[in-house]
Amino acid sequence: MNKEIKEFLENLKGKKVAFVGMGVANVPCAKWLAENGVSVYACDGKDKKFIGEEICSELEALGVHFSLGEHYLDILPQMDLVFRSHGILPFQNKWIGECIERGQRVTTEMEIFFRLCPAKIIAVTGSNGKTTTTTLISKMLEAEGNTVFLGGNIGKALMPELEKITEKDIAVVELSSFQLLTMGNMVNKPDIAVVTNIESTHLDHHISLDEYVDAKRNILIYQNSSQKTILNADCDYSIGGRVYHDMRFDVRGRLSEFSINHKILNGAYMKENGDIVYNDNGVETIVMNKNDILIPGMHNVENYCTAITAVWGMVKPEVMKRVAQTFGGVEHRIEFVREFNGVKYYNDSIATSPSRVISGLKAFNREIIMICGGSDKGNDFSMMVPYILKYVKLLVLNGATADRIYDAVTSDKNYENSNIKIMKADTMEEALAIAKDNAENGDIVSLCPACPAFDQFKTFEYRGRKFKELVNGFGK
Repeated sequence: MNKEIKEFLENLKGKKVAFVGMGVANVPCAKWLAENGVSVYACDGKDKKFIGEEICSELEALGVHFSLGEHYLDILPQMDLVFRSHGILPFQNKWIGECIERGQRVTTEMEIFFRLCPAKIIAVTGSNGKTTTTTLISKMLEAEGNTVFLGGNIGKALMPELEKITEKDIAVVELSSFQLLTMGNMVNKPDIAVVTNIESTHLDHHISLDEYVDAKRNILIYQNSSQKTILNADCDYSIGGRVYHDMRFDVRGRLSEFSINHKILNGAYMKENGDIVYNDNGVETIVMNKNDILIPGMHNVENYCTAITAVWGMVKPEVMKRVAQTFGGVEHRIEFVREFNGVKYYNDSIATSPSRVISGLKAFNREIIMICGGSDKGNDFSMMVPYILKYVKLLVLNGATADRIYDAVTSDKNYENSNIKIMKADTMEEALAIAKDNAENGDIVSLCPACPAFDQFKTFEYRGRKFKELVNGFGK
């Protein structure tokens, strides 16, 4: 543990620290601080059953105090430091402003991690492809022999790992717009910033698209001239006919780009013959062919171009190719679950936006049975309708957005001439039962929600694992 991290922990002793929102990031962080002698308070509007009885018992054994239920925020005036869950946004929660007015500091796990991390940080954000790209970068670096710490929005808190991380290691971090929104002045970090793309999403949480785009910009606008930024040359930053701020004007360091549509001067791109090459200012190196990539879909070719550009100079091309030939994909992203009675079932729970659904449908490139729907984050579903009409034989809708998706599909001018069948269900269990009953030998059933999971589940991970549990329970 380096000196700065020791001082951080020592300075918290004798003070009261609250964690508001006991989710996947705050739980391990609360545990870590409690283990280091800090007085910790766990605050959540839900009860212990929702958080998890086992988790709560473990925290209580470490001396963590609980403030749960309707009045869970009442203890905040007593706190010296408050960690908010990343999904709790400042402009929508009055209590955050009240804490600041009282002179209390409100922060997040990721803000502290960026301030104290001694290692090189590669950070990835964007509207789509973040998780796969972040994972690919990590896999490539590990295959080259590096010690890598993977986390952030990908599902693991990194603040508790600070004790283990050294200057020789590499941290690979996925960052959401929620995490980036308040991460101003990140002390000349990350060392490598990656933006996969920008599209309209998360309008249920952000005040406007401008706020969403500005949050994403935070990943690169505090870098210095020696650091690296990677942007998507195929992204024109236009949403709904309006061109948003082009992040190329924000780059403070060295700009590299990636593309699957045209030649790049400095970065990875795909040629017409499917070769993926890296162009280093005129010196081209063939890294792999798109057919070397085990996981399906052109969106994954794009993810590889992104990852190659990020790790260029740190990982040998032959190592990158070996990863492509062996990596089977991340959990919940077109993840094969099992074959039952001649029907293949796939879990694509991470497809929480229409563009991700489009990528999944194009990857299958045939008619499938699709389970769709979830909580409403303001997405425009019309963009995925042509692909649903082309690639879906049975659409099973459930969740809070079922009616909106139904209206988007049935109002399309080509709906009447399509052969698609649409059915509705109240729950995931009912939706899967409908899909199973209607599936025939040779069919594919895929969970492609196009929406977050918060209407029925804590996260898309919980939704995906429930889907897999149900599918794996067939025949038992």
